[in-house]
Amino acid sequence: MATGSRANLLWPGINVVSVTELTRRIKKMLDSDPLLKGVLVKGEVSNFKRHSSGHLYFTLKDESSAIRCVMFRSSAQSLVFQPENGMAVIAAGYVSIYERDGQYQLYAESLQPEGIGSYHLAFEQLKKKLEAEGLFDPGRKRRLPLLPRRIGIITSARGAAIRDIISISKRRFPGVSLVIGDVPVQGDEAASRMVTALKLMNGVDGVDAIIVGRGGGSVGGLWAFNDEGLARAIASSRIPVVSAVGHETDFTIADFVADLRAPTPSAAAELAVPDVSELNARISDRLTAMTRVVRRRIQSGRELLRSAADRPVFTRPRYVLDERRQALDDLVRDMGAAMRRRLTAAGAARDLLAGRLDALSPLGVLRRGFSVCRRCGDGRIVTSVSQVEPGDSVTVTVTDGEFMAAVGRKGDPR
Repeated sequence: MATGSRANLLWPGINVVSVTELTRRIKKMLDSDPLLKGVLVKGEVSNFKRHSSGHLYFTLKDESSAIRCVMFRSSAQSLVFQPENGMAVIAAGYVSIYERDGQYQLYAESLQPEGIGSYHLAFEQLKKKLEAEGLFDPGRKRRLPLLPRRIGIITSARGAAIRDIISISKRRFPGVSLVIGDVPVQGDEAASRMVTALKLMNGVDGVDAIIVGRGGGSVGGLWAFNDEGLARAIASSRIPVVSAVGHETDFTIADFVADLRAPTPSAAAELAVPDVSELNARISDRLTAMTRVVRRRIQSGRELLRSAADRPVFTRPRYVLDERRQALDDLVRDMGAAMRRRLTAAGAARDLLAGRLDALSPLGVLRRGFSVCRRCGDGRIVTSVSQVEPGDSVTVTVTDGEFMAAVGRKGDPR
């Protein structure tokens, strides 16, 4: 088979070209088309993938067609929202051919959500994510100290916000100490610089509260305060954080995750720093109330003392003592009578038991004429005539002693 300009035996007069040559020819045609050098394409994102290199690969499709897209890292870094499958977007870029695959594709240089601003979408995406993790939970937010020793301020040292905070803090509580962390509050490095400042401020001894904020600005100007890293740094701070970003109508992710949101930097100073005049007034009110309570208690104590002093135990102590003595005598007398009754009853019970015991005693039986007969050999009691024989010696016990006798004969007692 001939190549290049050599004749084709099947189609005379037509040159045979390689795949590479054909692909480059088509690529050159596409690259020279002014319409394709800058095109806006709207469609639905599918097959989205973020490569480890930082490049984004996805497909844009509509009801009838689809086109492969790539967005290189240099462009993807400027995205403020996270593209997702099924999201309707408008991509701006140029169309060319990827020579290796011979596939034409759109090289996207920017993405914009269709029908909604990219900043608004990114804000809602991050807000939903952090809220699901519990970072906005009111239960994890801490109260500011009543009398802070030091206030940390993370903002730009050249902005109007820092001047307002310093002025209001010194007016409200001249003794408060301010520690300033000078950082940029907008731009690509603003969020990371504020994260670093927060970590450093958490290590400063005596800092009891931290204000993070800036004055008003555009959505883009305030965007550093919607950074996920900054939000997590605020949530993990061991010191309570006050967010003070922009004007009263401005809301950022930092406002939701902070322990307290102030509508303006000036309001943050008023929330974090107590007013010494108000404190003095409160102390004065408390002292007045305490004095009033103490006076009431003293008056109540005096009345109680006067009431006690009028009692007989104080006015006629001997009379009270005599009554107690008489009561004691009555008690002793009653106890003696009760004891005697107890002894009498116990004696009667004793005599009754003694009579019963005496009636059951063997000696009592002997006194009634009975005797006890024992064999002299082994001392066994004789209870039957079969136990002795004529001529045996026995000992007979009676009520006043005993005597010996000899068995003469045995017979029936009847």
